[in-house]
Amino acid sequence: MRYLLDTHTYYWFRQSPAQLPPRIISLLTDAKTEILVSPVIPWELSIKVSIGKLDAMELLVDFELRETAAGLSLITINTAEVIRSGLLPSHHRDPFDRLLIAQSLTLNAPILSADTIFDRYGVQRIWN
Repeated sequence: MRYLLDTHTYYWFRQSPAQLPPRIISLLTDAKTEILVSPVIPWELSIKVSIGKLDAMELLVDFELRETAAGLSLITINTAEVIRSGLLPSHHRDPFDRLLIAQSLTLNAPILSADTIFDRYGVQRIWN
């Protein structure tokens, strides 16, 4: 099975895994699980670092190299996903989350996220 990471799930996994539910840690550490990492994650992290909202610069250094070496699958964003994210209902205004929702729907990949508003879009969200 493959799963798409939300940014906060990635951040907690790398910085403070104790904040993650045991089921999520199990999925993230299971060698049979494919973990998808969207470019949304380093994009959102870098913006939060640049405005002083997050101390995560060390996660941005060699991001691709580290995560591919760790066995995570880096995916791309395509034009159809960008358009789909823009056309989604306005339940969620965060453009990063909207793009992750579009990718989850397009890839038919459940998203690992605590954000319950994702449920309003019909994505399969796993948290507990």
